[in-house]
Amino acid sequence: MIRLLLVDDQNLICQGLKAMLSLEPDLEVVGIANNGAVAIEQVAALQPDVVLMDVRMPIMDGREATRAIAQQYHQVKVLVLSTFDDDQYIADAMRAGAKGYLLKDMPSEELAQAIRFVHLGYTQLAPGLMEKLISGFSAAPIAPKTESAVLTQLTPREQQVLQFISAGATNREIAQQLFISEGTVKTHVTHLLNRLNLRNRSQLAIYAHSLMAKP
Repeated sequence: MIRLLLVDDQNLICQGLKAMLSLEPDLEVVGIANNGAVAIEQVAALQPDVVLMDVRMPIMDGREATRAIAQQYHQVKVLVLSTFDDDQYIADAMRAGAKGYLLKDMPSEELAQAIRFVHLGYTQLAPGLMEKLISGFSAAPIAPKTESAVLTQLTPREQQVLQFISAGATNREIAQQLFISEGTVKTHVTHLLNRLNLRNRSQLAIYAHSLMAKP
């Protein structure tokens, strides 16, 4: 059972999401919060698996709350669910540690499936948001280098790990495929973040996907 915390300042949206998601046999809504500060308290008290986080809320917005949850509760996945597809909102949320960014008008069955994937460790983005997010990474100074130049900086093992990350594999899955420990995978991921000047695994996954998708 995947335990969910719903965070939105509009109670009708929370109640609608709760009713909709409660129809899924493997999803359970364990709490509701109307701002980011309450969400952090609820995460501490309820220990949910996935937090569905709105962006714009009073007292503390979703980006600040996501950052705090990602730093304090590494096992909890935050999935942003917003009406806004603004480039800055998307980039800020992913930099803060969100595992995905979806829009509220998506079909209910797709939302449920996205929650399952995020719970497994995969990054989820609404259609069309990948390009917006990549364009928002202009602050990361890797743009002057070509994709081939970036890859030549990496060891063969780091290139393998990057390929698996681009496909959405978790550390455990990468370790199983390469016959190495999860700790070794984490070390490679840390090296990749440093080499590519990225802040977190979500950024790395999105960058890797865009890199490997190029012909």
